[in-house]
Amino acid sequence: MTIRGGGVRTPLRDFLSTETGSAMVLLAATVAALVWANISHASYDSFWHTRLSVTIGESGVSLPLREWVNSGLMTLFFFVVGLEARREFDMGELRERRRVTLPVIAGVSGMIVPIVVYLAINAGRDSVHGWGAAMSTDTAFALGMLALLGSRFPERLRTFILTVAVVDDFLALVVIAVAYSENVALPALLAALGIFCVILLVRAAGVHRGWAYALLGAAAWVALVKSGVDPVVVGLALGLLTYAYPAPRSELERATGLFRAFREQPTPELERSVRQGLRSAVSPNERLQQLYHPWTSHVIVPLFALANMGIAISGDLLARAFTSPVTLGILCGFVVGKPIGIIGAAWLTSRLSRGRMKPQVGWGSVVGGGTIAGVGFTVSLLIVTLAFEGDQLEEAKIGILSAVIGAFAATWVVALVIRALPPRRRAKALIGTAETIIDLAVPVDPDRDHVRGPADAPVTIVEYGDFECPFCGQAEPVIRELLAGHASVRYVWRHMPLTDVHPHAELAAEAAECAAEQGAFWEMHDLLLDHQGALEVRDLVRYAEQLDLDTERFRRCLRERVGAAQVAEDVESADLSGVSGTPTFFINGRRHMGAYDIDALTAAVHTAKTRALLETG
Repeated sequence: MTIRGGGVRTPLRDFLSTETGSAMVLLAATVAALVWANISHASYDSFWHTRLSVTIGESGVSLPLREWVNSGLMTLFFFVVGLEARREFDMGELRERRRVTLPVIAGVSGMIVPIVVYLAINAGRDSVHGWGAAMSTDTAFALGMLALLGSRFPERLRTFILTVAVVDDFLALVVIAVAYSENVALPALLAALGIFCVILLVRAAGVHRGWAYALLGAAAWVALVKSGVDPVVVGLALGLLTYAYPAPRSELERATGLFRAFREQPTPELERSVRQGLRSAVSPNERLQQLYHPWTSHVIVPLFALANMGIAISGDLLARAFTSPVTLGILCGFVVGKPIGIIGAAWLTSRLSRGRMKPQVGWGSVVGGGTIAGVGFTVSLLIVTLAFEGDQLEEAKIGILSAVIGAFAATWVVALVIRALPPRRRAKALIGTAETIIDLAVPVDPDRDHVRGPADAPVTIVEYGDFECPFCGQAEPVIRELLAGHASVRYVWRHMPLTDVHPHAELAAEAAECAAEQGAFWEMHDLLLDHQGALEVRDLVRYAEQLDLDTERFRRCLRERVGAAQVAEDVESADLSGVSGTPTFFINGRRHMGAYDIDALTAAVHTAKTRALLETG
């Protein structure tokens, strides 16, 4: 993704920052539900049992308001979870398929062990059928709580938790469909499967119209409702089918051409073409995430909590709950079973593979991930409302709330223990020694690249930049401050002139190469970025004079385009590395997906330096 400014963030960071805020909204909605139910439980119960019907002719769907939230709106929540998982699979940490195996195994184990714990506590009782309530991590709550812990854990732990959460979300929805759906109507279920097959065929045919998928998804949802199977699985499946990809440079250049045509002739037809061109340049996954994620995080999931967490709490209920096998089974399943399942599976997989499959974070982070994965809320509430009623339902909800508190407390303790370790051991516990994904296709070559800083620096920042790009100009003071404050950093500039929007960029890049012929690349580099509005030939010659260069030689170099080959090589390496805009940064070969203010880059440099020192011992 092209970074447009210091405050713009990547899809994953947007997802996580939204989850941070939504955790607080979710907590507020939970408190509101408890207050409402304890002030007037009758009105709370009556409101959410109000039926709402949507009919067309003689056919339609009629459900209580609570079911519209649980089965309707929550479908959209799982759609967004599927979108983010697919994005990580296509563009993030999981695009190297071997990295998927360990978190998937951990996710499955993190479901099985809590189920075993619940069954052990409830063996021989009529509550044993509620085993599904103790198995699924709440993605929103887990990531939100992790964000509240700030910098105590590395960024990659969030990807690990997200993968684990998506695995158990998907399996949990299958469990709901198989184990907690009664009186299944086979014709309606077959109709839903048939519609899903049509969705796959439409996708394979290359249809990109959102309304087509929306209609087919809605039809599949109605069919599952009619079948008696919980329909929320439709959302997750559609999210996982939605491609994610970086904006191709060819599409961006096409969009630029369309906009220029519209500027010259502003007709409705060209306006529609411009909108279609801009839309095609961004993956449907990113567009849909931006559209729906704030709604699911700040409205739908809190509304779900408001509809389901209304418990009339009393001393008798608490006394009964904490001696109830339902409450204890859910609490112990999440707080004890989840960490054991996730940490144990990760360790065992690493040992059996002889280190070929290792977590992408340190073992201290894995422990923290295991404890915070014990936050069960959304899917657990879905299951307990299907599995229990009356006193057992209230006891189950107490168990879920207690598990949220217990999981956060356990993670906080893990963070405190890691923080108390000596610096080197703490860094290893958090970051680990697993290999990082290298995004930079062409490694830095000091013999051809322009390098600023010590040659043996443990951290290398590569910037693909454009001398006429205003965002590169904004980033330049940050880079200078970073280099001034860190002797362990070297900086490499590679040319990426966006000729379709910056007509002088390529000439400026070649001028910098002509200055390099006389040993003054960086001096010219600084002047060009300081005077981005003056990049005509006469301006470039004036800069050469300011630098006391041989101006005749400089003119001849520009005229003969001596630097064009170097610029072309840089652009080719940018294409190979998936760069489509400027500025784009790589830190130790890894693409920096985030803001480029001094704090963000300093944090990224610190992490890269720590990892480099751990790898070299």
